[in-house]
Amino acid sequence: MALGELKSALPDYAKDLKLNLGSVIGNSQLPQQQLWGTVLACAIASRSPIALRELEPEARENLSTEAYTAAKSAAAVMAMNNVFYRTRHLLSDPEYSTLRAGLRMNVIGNPGVEKTDFELWSLAVSAINGCGQCLDSHEQVLRKAGVDRETIQEAVKIASVVQAVGATLEAEATLAG
Repeated sequence: MALGELKSALPDYAKDLKLNLGSVIGNSQLPQQQLWGTVLACAIASRSPIALRELEPEARENLSTEAYTAAKSAAAVMAMNNVFYRTRHLLSDPEYSTLRAGLRMNVIGNPGVEKTDFELWSLAVSAINGCGQCLDSHEQVLRKAGVDRETIQEAVKIASVVQAVGATLEAEATLAG
């Protein structure tokens, strides 16, 4: 299913999602690698088999092998980190923040693509997973690297729309099933 077909699969009550999906992907100002890496990482993070199945082929087509793997790596490592750091932040005992994480996350230091692209994908996944500590951390790295707020917001818009599309299509499939 191409992007147009994915939009037409959305029910009438989700017209805003149709328009936003076309806008955040079809009219994005992000370079192709940043755009499609964000789309792929967010489709994975959305936990929607429908969204992932429909967006992955176009992402694969628009990404190098290295970028495709790095986007999937961003989704994987942030699935772990978002739970860990969100929990640490939410616990009322501040001592947890002083303890060593002890989790492997080597891919963050050597993602196989431009560090800013990987950070952008990690930020977008963190938005879906709701980890404020990770959002702050990745946003600060991106800003220090010279990435403007508009680019960061673009990645978050992609995350929000992909998540909403996935949730809506999964709900419709469940209700129809």
